[in-house]
Amino acid sequence: MLLLLYGLRRGEALGLRWIDVDFEDGHVDIRRQLVRVGTELLHGPVKTKAGKRSLPLLGIVREALEIQRDGQKILREEAGENWVDTGLVFTTRSGRPIEPRNLARSFARIVEQNELRPIRVHDLRHTAASLLKKLGVAPRDAMEILGHSRISVTMEIYTHGDGESREDALRKVTGLFE
Repeated sequence: MLLLLYGLRRGEALGLRWIDVDFEDGHVDIRRQLVRVGTELLHGPVKTKAGKRSLPLLGIVREALEIQRDGQKILREEAGENWVDTGLVFTTRSGRPIEPRNLARSFARIVEQNELRPIRVHDLRHTAASLLKKLGVAPRDAMEILGHSRISVTMEIYTHGDGESREDALRKVTGLFE
């Protein structure tokens, strides 16, 4: 949900902590990321200053996070003394951070099991950007949702044209002359 609806980067989702999710006021604060550097998994600030952002806690995301929180409570009980309390939203069965490569492998397995065309985890970010464009979201708003530092990144890299959009645009131009 977070990757597709908000266009979060993989590291931003894996670095999300429960203290970043405000169920009461209804927002999710993107402040940190989890990345592999050499042999270490490191928690650090998001990629850019613009990447630090607060997003509204959409109903469908709230539900998914509540399910995640309940599932994590069960895992914590099952792990007992082996539980490592990292405060992260997404963890292994023992509470440890999820290895980014393992997320990619799990995602690939889900894609294959559901007979979808092969896509990478990061492609969900591109999809989120393209959906924002298709829905007519102002580029500046899309840039802020995605946490880009420059609007050119949003426009050139993450939004992809499609035949339907082009046809609609040309119909509008034709309408000027009819």
